[in-house]
Amino acid sequence: MMIETNRLILRHIVESDAEDIFAYSRGPNTGLHAGWKPHENLEETRQIMQAIFLGQEGVFGIVLKETNVMIGSIGLIADPLRENDSVRMLGYALGEEFWGKGFMTEAAKAVVAFGFGTMHLDLISATCYPFNTQSRRVLEKLGFRYEGTLAQAEKRYDGQILDKDCFSLSKEAYFENTC
Repeated sequence: MMIETNRLILRHIVESDAEDIFAYSRGPNTGLHAGWKPHENLEETRQIMQAIFLGQEGVFGIVLKETNVMIGSIGLIADPLRENDSVRMLGYALGEEFWGKGFMTEAAKAVVAFGFGTMHLDLISATCYPFNTQSRRVLEKLGFRYEGTLAQAEKRYDGQILDKDCFSLSKEAYFENTC
């Protein structure tokens, strides 16, 4: 499965992507904003790929067409807060050097379209830390609705307890805004 946008190719992640994933995952802020520690070595990246990325239907690597380098990942995964087979949670990470250039909004727009059009989802949810204003902006641009803040929702790898802002986009709202 491959999704193509103006500047990006979204494709399934394979084992040979390990070096590219390590390159963007070792940055000091990439994981910090998503709750995971920077990758320390290539072997750690390979282990995480096995557990999270490989063989997942709705998970994609974000490849920059211009360089053919994977600069991030994005996917629709089971939402741990909702017991509903018609809901998936949008999650993403992007190498810090690519922030602020519209890449994540472009990728997320395509994945949301895939979720509602191909996966036939009824709702897509997303969460981010309250301080992650860039992620919140991506969600707002796509029409996600703020649902509220889940207090003390997560213990990050560094031991800090953080709240999470919760968002959702229904199938109905998505199609109202795109038609």
